[in-house]
Amino acid sequence: MKVDVVMPKMGESLQEGTIIRWFKKVGDAIERDEMILEISTDKVDTEVPAPVGGVLAEVVVPEGTTVEVGTVIARIETEGSAIPEQVAEAKPAAETPAPASPAPAPAPASGQTASGNLVDVVMPKMGESLQEGTIIRWFKKVGDAIERDEMILEISTDKVDTEVPAPVGGVLAEVVVPEGTTVEVGTVIARIATSGAVVPSATVAKAPEPKQEQTPVVQQTESQPTTSVPSVEAKTFEIPARYGEKFFSPLVREIAKQNKVSLEELLTIKGTGSEGRITKDDLLKYIENRGKAPAAPQTAPSVAVQPKAPATPAVRETVTITESKQPAKPIVYNDADVEIIPMDRVRQLIAEHMVHSKHTSAHVTSVGEADVTGIVRFREKFKQEFEKREGIKLTYTPFFALAAIEATKKFPMVNVSVDGKNIIRHKRINLSFATALDDGNLIVPVIKNAEGLNLTGLQKAITDLSTRARTKKLLPNEIEGGTITITNVGTFGTLFGTPVINQPQVAIMGIGAIKKRPVVKEFDGEHLIVVRDMAYVSITYDHRVIDGMLAGMWLAEAIRILENMNEDTILL
Repeated sequence: MKVDVVMPKMGESLQEGTIIRWFKKVGDAIERDEMILEISTDKVDTEVPAPVGGVLAEVVVPEGTTVEVGTVIARIETEGSAIPEQVAEAKPAAETPAPASPAPAPAPASGQTASGNLVDVVMPKMGESLQEGTIIRWFKKVGDAIERDEMILEISTDKVDTEVPAPVGGVLAEVVVPEGTTVEVGTVIARIATSGAVVPSATVAKAPEPKQEQTPVVQQTESQPTTSVPSVEAKTFEIPARYGEKFFSPLVREIAKQNKVSLEELLTIKGTGSEGRITKDDLLKYIENRGKAPAAPQTAPSVAVQPKAPATPAVRETVTITESKQPAKPIVYNDADVEIIPMDRVRQLIAEHMVHSKHTSAHVTSVGEADVTGIVRFREKFKQEFEKREGIKLTYTPFFALAAIEATKKFPMVNVSVDGKNIIRHKRINLSFATALDDGNLIVPVIKNAEGLNLTGLQKAITDLSTRARTKKLLPNEIEGGTITITNVGTFGTLFGTPVINQPQVAIMGIGAIKKRPVVKEFDGEHLIVVRDMAYVSITYDHRVIDGMLAGMWLAEAIRILENMNEDTILL
C-alpha cells in the first residue's frame, strides 16, 4: 500500500513551503518518524519525519520547488510491492495532478498509519532531542466530527506546550491515551475513522499500566529493623511529580508507591541522574539498603584540617568543608490561613530553568540610559502608515532588537555559549525575546538568523512568534537555538530590571520603560535642561566569559545606535 506524504501545514498563516533537501532517494528504506526531507517556509526551516515506515517509492516534488500546503510531495510503499523503476527523476509539482480526495498525511506535529478506514494518530516527534510528550487536553471526544488540520489535542513536552492538528478528516473513533498521560514519540494516541468507517462505541482508554517486570518489589520482613526508616504518615506516600526543586519521574513514583517509600524518604536520597534527579537504580539501591543501619550518620558539617607545611610561613592551612545536606522537610501549613496553588507544567519548567541558570552562570548586570526621543517621534509619525501597509502594529521592541543585533555584530564575543571549558562562538545571531502569555507564564521564542532582518522583518517575526506563542501554535524548534536574548521589562512601567540569563546563552538585554525626563543637553556650547524620552537599558552577562569591559562596550554601542535612530536614519 502506498501512503502519500504531503507538504505539511507549519502554521495557521503559512500556505506553502519549499523543499530544500531530500535525505532519502527512491528505493531507500525508511523507518517511521525518520527525517526524510528538509523544508523551508517564511517562518522557519525544519525537517519532516516519515509518517510511516517502508520504502520511498516516489519523489513527486524535487528539491528547490515551492508548493502549497497539502500537495503530495512523495509516496512511501509500506507493503513491499514493486517500486517503479523510472521515478528517481521527479517531475515538477505543476505537472502533478491534484488527488481526487485528501490523502492521509500529517503535519510534522502528528503521524499516521492507515489501516482500512482507520488512521492512527501518534505522539508526534517535536524535536530531535524529545522522546516523549504528555497529553494535556483532548479538544474532541469519541464520535465527534473532525476536519483535516483541525486542532484535536494539546500536548506538553520539555520544550513547549502545543496544539496538534488532525492528519485527516473524519470522525474520532478512539482515544487510546487519556489526558495526563506521558508516552513515547510514535505511540498511537488516537484513531480517526475516514470514508464512513464504523466508529466503535468505545470510551477513552485507561492509561497504560507501568511495566512491572522491570520493577522488582522489595518486600520488608519482620526481621528488618525499622529504626532507620523515617516515621511518616500515610498521606506522604502519595508522591508528587515535583517537590520544590526535586523532580520525580513516573517510574520512580510507581516504585516508591509499591515499596511504601514516603516523600520524606525520597528527599533524603542523593540522585545520580541529570541535575541530581533520582533514578530507578538510586531508588532500588535505597530500598535494598534501608533496613540496614547507616555507616556513619552525619549530623553536622565535618571539617578536615590539613597540617601546616613546616618552615613555609607563606602557606596557609587548608580547610576542606564538607556540608551535610539535611533532607528538606515538607512544609506544614494551616489550611485555614493559606491557599495552595499547584504549579502548572510550564511554571514548573520556568522555575527549574531559572534556578539552573543561577546555579550555572555568574550573573552581573550593567545599566545605561538611552535618549530614544528620535525613536518615539518616528513611531508616532509612521505607525499608522506602517499598520496600513503591513497589517500589524509597529511596536518599540524591534528598535531595541535591531540595536542589540548591531551591537552584537560589533562585539561577537557576546554571542557565545559555554561548553565545559570551551567557549562556543556562534556565527549566526539567533535572537530570543521574552513573551508573556495570557496565563501569566513566560516563553522565549527565537528569531533565527536575525542579523539578516531589517526593522520591518524584525517586527513581522516578533508579531508572528508572539501571537502563535499565546495561541500555543509554536513549534519546538522555534524556542530552541537562541544565542542572545532581549526582554522588555518596561512593558508595565518598570524602569529597569536584572533579568536571568537564558541558558546556555551568556547575555540578556533588559529594556526599561520609556519615560519623559528632564535631562541636560549641550546646544552651541551651552547646557540646557530639556525634556526627552529616556529609557534605561541593561545587559546581564555571565562573568565566566564576559568581563565588565566587554559588557560595557556592548552596552555603549547599543545605546549609541538607539540614540542615532530617527526619521533620517531609520529604514523600514
